[in-house]
Amino acid sequence: MQNKINPKKLLLSKWTSVKVLEREKHFIVTKVHWQQGSTDKLDQVTIEAILTKKSKMIPWENLKDNTQWLPGWK
Repeated sequence: MQNKINPKKLLLSKWTSVKVLEREKHFIVTKVHWQQGSTDKLDQVTIEAILTKKSKMIPWENLKDNTQWLPGWK
């Protein structure tokens, strides 16, 4: 099953990682990166770990995979 995502509502959305690495489980989307020259095609998002404040960019489609990500903080 896939998570349903509206790309325009991703900014500041909360996510829980299914696999916890380095005590990082809860994340928030801090930035959305649109494809160059486009305002309607999302490319990647920057997520920030709540506990460690580390940021990383991931393809936004990864958030659709419920084996990796769950919406909200669980």
